[in-house]
This record gives sequence, structure tokens and C-alpha cells, in this order.
Amino acid sequence: MPTEHSQKIASLELGRIISMFAIVLLHNHILISAPLFDGTPWVGYIVNQLARFSVPFFFLLSGYLIQPKLSSDPFHTLISYSLPLIKIWVVWSVICLLMPFNWEMWTTQGYMAERSAYWGWLMQNPLNTFMEGGLVHLWFIPGLVCAVAIIALGVKLQITVLLPVVAIALYLYGVAAGSYDSITGIVAPFFTRNGPFFSTLLVLLGYEIRRKNYTLSIQVASLLAVIGMCIHFFEAYWLTGFDKAFNIHDFLLGTPFWGLGLFFILLNNPLWGNHPYVFKLSSMVLGVYIVHLPVVIAMQNITGMLGLETYIRDIVLVAGTTIVTLLFVWLVSRTILRKVFFR
Repeated sequence: MPTEHSQKIASLELGRIISMFAIVLLHNHILISAPLFDGTPWVGYIVNQLARFSVPFFFLLSGYLIQPKLSSDPFHTLISYSLPLIKIWVVWSVICLLMPFNWEMWTTQGYMAERSAYWGWLMQNPLNTFMEGGLVHLWFIPGLVCAVAIIALGVKLQITVLLPVVAIALYLYGVAAGSYDSITGIVAPFFTRNGPFFSTLLVLLGYEIRRKNYTLSIQVASLLAVIGMCIHFFEAYWLTGFDKAFNIHDFLLGTPFWGLGLFFILLNNPLWGNHPYVFKLSSMVLGVYIVHLPVVIAMQNITGMLGLETYIRDIVLVAGTTIVTLLFVWLVSRTILRKVFFR
């Protein structure tokens, strides 16, 4: 492994890249129009849910990487870690609030008409909008900051023994008031994917894995991942009987086990992805995550104007999003704008 990457685990860096590509597939809604089975795009729905390991992996990895500093100096680490992320959240929220999404409406009715419609939609639930930012994918940053803040407070007050209880309670509430709300009748003040509900448990798990040096054999980790994924998919299918579409679920009860299993598999194989290109690409992942959804929106407008459909549309969307996003992040990283747009 190159010396400049000696403190990094190659397999986890590879995990970043795979997770980011899964998110690109997810947000491009591939295979959502074909093939159809009894009028339902089940293949697209399955691909959608298969990609749901990605954000749990990012939360687990964040907790794993921040553990040493957070344990030794919790509040200073919280501030130094969170402020650059909050800056990115603010900058890209403003960009996304100003960027026209519906190009047809923009060209026919004008910029203010197009933007006013989006701003009005956001203001229907201002608290939820605050927890997300200017575009839906930015929810990850406040969620991560909330999780780190809760763990930092627990470490500072020396009540880390209570953190698992708090994290599990938040997660169960998030599921009960989220995907299971039609069963439980629990109404949350905002979409429970946002904020601390799911992020806290996953970041804490990553934190504890490193703090206590937990390990699982490759066999047990693989079994955990398979069982967790099967539970997640069973829940998603079962909830279709309660007016919940199969493809809407970000987190379910099985999701943490699925994410944990995959994380331990990568920890058991630290040399996977041990290549300079993997480290170069993984260093761009945060930027790619921030930029990719505005690019997806632009590409959707372009494919719509070109009249592309089904598989051709999917290929152009995924390829275009990947190439344009990587090129943008690479170019900006070579200018002074990197300090404005990225951490």
C-alpha cells in the first residue's frame, strides 16, 4: 500500500466507492419503467432496495473513523468535524435552492415561476426542510452531525453506557413513525429518515467497533449480512399490505444487521481494493455525494428532451451522472473553489 495511504484501510475505501455508485443507481431510478410484471417494475424496486446498504455503510464508517478523536476530545472534535460539513450543507443548500429543476417550466413560465413552485413545496413542512436542506440528499449531513453530537455529549458526560439505549430507542421510534406509521399510528414532526433517528445507532456502532476492537469471522459476518438483508426485504414486501410501496424504505429493522455484516466483511479483508486508483476515487466520494443529485436532475431533463426511454434512458442517466459528477469534482478540486464547495 502506498505510504500516503498507510493509515487507511483499502477495503473500507473500496466500500465508499461501491456505496456511492449504489446511491447513483438509486437516485437515477433505474429500471423503474421496464421490465414490468403485472404493471409493477419489480426489478427496479428490488435494485432500489438493494442499494439501501449504502447510507448505513457511510454512517458506520463515519463512526469508525472518528472514534479515536471523539473519545479523546469529544467537544473539540465535534466542532472541528461538524463545522466544515455544515458549511458544505449551507453552500449546497443555497445552490440547490437557486438551481432550476424543471427546465421545461423554466423556459416556458420563467425562472421565478419554476423556483416558487419548489420553494412553496419545501415550505409545506419547514421543519423537515430544515433537517434536509435545499435538496433531499443533503439530509445526510444534519443526520451525521446530530449523531456525532449525541455521542460527543455522552462521552463528555461519561455516560457512554447509556448511548446504546438512546440510539436503539431513537432507531425504533424512527421505524415506528416512518415505514411502520400506518401500523403504529405514530406521527413524527418530520420525516424520520432525517435527523438523529437512524444515524445515531449506526454511527455509534461504527464508533464502538473501533473503540472495543470488535471482530467477526467472515462466515459470521456474511451470515449477518444475508440475514439482515432478508429481514429488510421481507419487511418491505410485508408492508406493501399496509399501503407502503416496496421501494420507499430507507431504513427498516433488518437494515442495521445488513450494514454491520457488510462492514465486518470489509474489515476482514483489509487488502481488498488496495490500488492507488481506489484511494484517489474514495477521496472524491464526499464531493460526488454532494454534487451527484443536481447532476441527476440535469440529466433527467436532458434525457426527457431527447425523448429517451427505458433501458437507453437508464444507461445515459447513470453514465452521464457518473462522468459529469466525477469531472466536476475533479476540476473543482484543482481550483480555489474547492474550499467553498467541499471540505
